[in-house]
Amino acid sequence: MKLSALAIATALFSSAALAAPLTLETYNPQDKGMFAVNSTLVSGPHEAVLFDAQFSVKDGEKLVEMIRNNGKPLTRIVITSGDPDFYFGLEPLVKAFPQAKVVATAEVVKHINATKAAKLAWWGPQMKDGAPKQLYTPQVIDATTFTIDGEKVEIRQPQHYAAFVWIPGNKTLLGGTGVAWGMHVWTADTQSAESRQQWRQTLNDMAALHPQRVIPGHYLGTLPDGDRAITFTRDYLQQFEQALKTHHDSAGVIGEMKQRWPGLAEESSLELSAKVNTGEMKW
Repeated sequence: MKLSALAIATALFSSAALAAPLTLETYNPQDKGMFAVNSTLVSGPHEAVLFDAQFSVKDGEKLVEMIRNNGKPLTRIVITSGDPDFYFGLEPLVKAFPQAKVVATAEVVKHINATKAAKLAWWGPQMKDGAPKQLYTPQVIDATTFTIDGEKVEIRQPQHYAAFVWIPGNKTLLGGTGVAWGMHVWTADTQSAESRQQWRQTLNDMAALHPQRVIPGHYLGTLPDGDRAITFTRDYLQQFEQALKTHHDSAGVIGEMKQRWPGLAEESSLELSAKVNTGEMKW
């Protein structure tokens, strides 16, 4: 029995030893970019995976530099959202790392294919020399759970707008488009009460994981501690929903949200989102 117990303990230790701890590096252009969108490089001893590819190709080039400095082979690029600030910066990355597979869930690929032409027509002239000359659509990834050097990584709720990435070994959550911090939350792509309710439920599910670290998809300033970004986003969405019920025009919604969140950055996101969600503007 003692030998059997020792054998089991040895096997468990050997299995655990195969899974190496992961390190995370983030890149966010902050207020120097059109969007303060986050990209995260997750690496183990022998490989690296990039989550999200920035908006401007100039910031995509910064990612190339970060990956090269990391020194680990880039095996894949995972795009977590169909919004253009998560994939328009792919061009320099694909050229620099042709061996890396660019992948996304079926829902994200569907969103990209349905909107990429219109988004480029809208944003391209504003981006100027940061606009991509060629857009890349990710391949569909069927498995939403995979490993990086033996450590499990999960894409949670892939069918929903606020899909997110969970790294259980690090107790780290990549919030993607569903989590923000330090700015007004973009809601122009969730134009029904049901979709925003689903978003809030996803935030509840995130919080239930008790993450030690949350990296928002969009943030300004320093990264918040613990799950504060989840709480902020959920509170903001609840108050935005109440403002939509109270006011029938965007001016009223904007005024109330500014009063509730004085000094919050990205007022232009609030203004456009309020116009879209009150029916004053199509998006």
